[in-house]
Amino acid sequence: MAIGNRYEFMFFIQCVNGNPNGDPDMGNTPRMDPEDMHGYITDVAIKRRIRNYIQTAFEGQDGMSIIMQNATNINKFIAKAKENAGVDFAAKDKDSIYAARKEACSMFYDVRTFGAVLSTGPNAGQVRGPVQLTFAKSIDPILPLDISITRMAATLPKSDKAKDEEKTVAYYEEVEKNTPEDELRTMGRKQFLPYGLYEARGFISANLAAETGFDESDLKALFEAILNMYEHDRSASKGEMSVISPLIIFKHVGTDTDETQRKRQAKLGCAPAHKLFELVDIAKKENIELPRSYRDYDCSIKLSALPTGVEAGFLDTPYGEISWGTIPEDNDWLIAK
Repeated sequence: MAIGNRYEFMFFIQCVNGNPNGDPDMGNTPRMDPEDMHGYITDVAIKRRIRNYIQTAFEGQDGMSIIMQNATNINKFIAKAKENAGVDFAAKDKDSIYAARKEACSMFYDVRTFGAVLSTGPNAGQVRGPVQLTFAKSIDPILPLDISITRMAATLPKSDKAKDEEKTVAYYEEVEKNTPEDELRTMGRKQFLPYGLYEARGFISANLAAETGFDESDLKALFEAILNMYEHDRSASKGEMSVISPLIIFKHVGTDTDETQRKRQAKLGCAPAHKLFELVDIAKKENIELPRSYRDYDCSIKLSALPTGVEAGFLDTPYGEISWGTIPEDNDWLIAK
């Protein structure tokens, strides 16, 4: 069954000597707001890493395939959904589209989680996903750096006119022999941040989950992926990227004594999302001028001000259980007030 509760959640991403999300239109410089110099990571960049983790961790499991894969044509996956649903590829009537849409939600984790536009070829309609993420924004302004690097090797010069069939091993050895040593090195550039701590927020709609079939096991997989997503996405450009635990989760449970009404409240929510996020406060410690670790910040949550009908939960490890109402004892970063 699909989840019956609305959720909001928050997590923090730490970047040390890396480029968390470069802008290709700006020479791959880390993205930032030009007005206040705060950095940001786009929602699609975060979703990409969640998809990558799900694809790796749940490979071969029914219903856990990913439709938005690297260097693929999604139309073939839409066609597969139509085929599995027993619908003609060219069918465009509402019943056929709905059947294919339902099958796509069943087959692909990212479709029933984030939604998708499935009308790009063999039409399966559009899906509004129950899980949405904001841009992650840095707590403090960032300072992007652009440094020169040297590659101690080179390729053929642009002036090379040899045909491809002439470029044998002997040919390349001859070019290297006749090229001055200084010309066998090339220069490049690298963009990075010395440090940045980013806050990201997420929303989960129980109403939309009912339409896609997003259930409790999908929810658990989502939280697992968020905590683990950078552990399997290492690269030279990313430096050291980490999601700082615990993951902060707000679950709407309702207040009414009548069970039917309480379920309705849990589904629709008992407090505005922004009011819940305001319960979390994070700021640099008084004696810190230039943060270089998440431990240079104080992070607290006002559990005493939690609205009625909402529970606060904390997930410290990817495979653990959510601690409802209590911050894990071994956590030394987030404190309750």
